[in-house]
Amino acid sequence: MSFTAPLSFRPLFMERVWGGNRHAEMPGKGAPADKRIGESWELVDREDVQSIVARGPFLGTTLHELWTVFRKDVFGAGVPDSPRFPLLAKILDAQDTLSVQVHPPEHKAAELHGEPKTEMWYLLDAAKDAALFAGFRHGTTRARFEQALAEGRVEELMHRVPVRAGDAMFIPSGRCHAIGAGCLIVEIQQNSDTTYRVFDWNRTGLDGKPRALHLVESLASIDFRDHEPALAQPSGETVVSCPLFHIERWPLAAPRADTGTDGVIFTVLSGGVECAGEKFARGEFFILPAAAQDRTLLPTAPDTSLLRTTIPRTQGI
Repeated sequence: MSFTAPLSFRPLFMERVWGGNRHAEMPGKGAPADKRIGESWELVDREDVQSIVARGPFLGTTLHELWTVFRKDVFGAGVPDSPRFPLLAKILDAQDTLSVQVHPPEHKAAELHGEPKTEMWYLLDAAKDAALFAGFRHGTTRARFEQALAEGRVEELMHRVPVRAGDAMFIPSGRCHAIGAGCLIVEIQQNSDTTYRVFDWNRTGLDGKPRALHLVESLASIDFRDHEPALAQPSGETVVSCPLFHIERWPLAAPRADTGTDGVIFTVLSGGVECAGEKFARGEFFILPAAAQDRTLLPTAPDTSLLRTTIPRTQGI
């Protein structure tokens, strides 16, 4: 069998105390409407959770199998030689504000028995007055932060960034952050599930008990020099580019061919798209394999736009 058509996957839904029900409003997702779904894991290759191809000749194949057995055909030559697919893609529905948290940087992760995580948020939608929290206000030091933490005043030191649909924020590991209520976000991240909660607004979890905090790990991971970072500033179609991922936004008013030679992750931000006979609606993800010959994307609705995510080639390839 050859990889002639896009590959789509079954989303995995995660209940969260801060989640909502907007996943259930997206056509084709199949999310339960009676649960607080905070995250749909759209592309994941981890030992304990796997994305599975949802239809077509590779129905039932795991993302791990695609990465380890069919890497060149699906993802192209020169991608990192990692044991697992190096990215994790999600949609987050923050009905309430997430905890203040941090992901460990590369130089600290192993010491803390965690994994580094750098990520990017793209706002699919944002309520009026919605905001993100990223980094600290000018003048914040570790000593001031620890005092505010002890007194329950963390919010006043966090850098609050008002957002609207179409905005993006880069979150390198080490950046203290939180997603504010009313944000619907596409998240592209390093393949990691390590999050250290430093403050959770004094609320309880789904079980009615206070959620665990990770104060020692958080304080060891936070970059206290990170003051008032700005939203991502697009350059042409490029939204964010780093050694882990390259992300573009494509408005699609007419058919457009993807002229690349590597595998590409597409996310439908608005409208709808057809590729090689397969149709995708808002909020759906698919991989266009490197070996696919028909690489033309056709808009099926007005105001169609896509995120295009690629894995940078390793140096020297």
